[in-house]
Amino acid sequence: MGLFDKLVGWLGLKKEVNVICLGLDNSGKTTIINKLKPSNAQVQDIVPTIGFSIEKFKTSSLSFTVFDMSGQGRYRNLWEHYYKEGQAIIFVIDSADKLRMVVAKEELETLLNHPDIRHRRIPILFFANKMDVRDALSSVKVSQMLCLENIKDKPWYICATDAIRGDGLQEGVNWLQEQIKTMKT
Repeated sequence: MGLFDKLVGWLGLKKEVNVICLGLDNSGKTTIINKLKPSNAQVQDIVPTIGFSIEKFKTSSLSFTVFDMSGQGRYRNLWEHYYKEGQAIIFVIDSADKLRMVVAKEELETLLNHPDIRHRRIPILFFANKMDVRDALSSVKVSQMLCLENIKDKPWYICATDAIRGDGLQEGVNWLQEQIKTMKT
């Protein structure tokens, strides 16, 4: 962390960032967001998100407002209403759900081709979640199945995660924080 970041942290001057958290239902979005909050603010019982919820957490220099969007099919059409306000995207994939990887890819393509996203250089953090599940795909395999190498106009990063234990989450948030800090404002 640079001296300016430390000063910003000490003075309490934090840049506020709106992040949209997307992914199919049961991919672990809410669990990830819960794990990113301070331990005294975490809830013990996670229930499926209906519609969306708004959560907040902070890093040394950024204050995140995360829109946790339901991944159930009937609610996915709501995602696009939050694209304009989003300054970053977290896209969560259930690495153990090989059957629905095609659906995740289709939703990602719809997202990337949306007019409010298509021409923006918005950073996308992919969490290849549920690495604790037997036979889960590696983050490299998930990246291949989603054709992430075709994303040329946006910074992106994929991180292998286990949301329940918190493995890989800090790595991803650190990357996202660096991307946001270097974005032109």
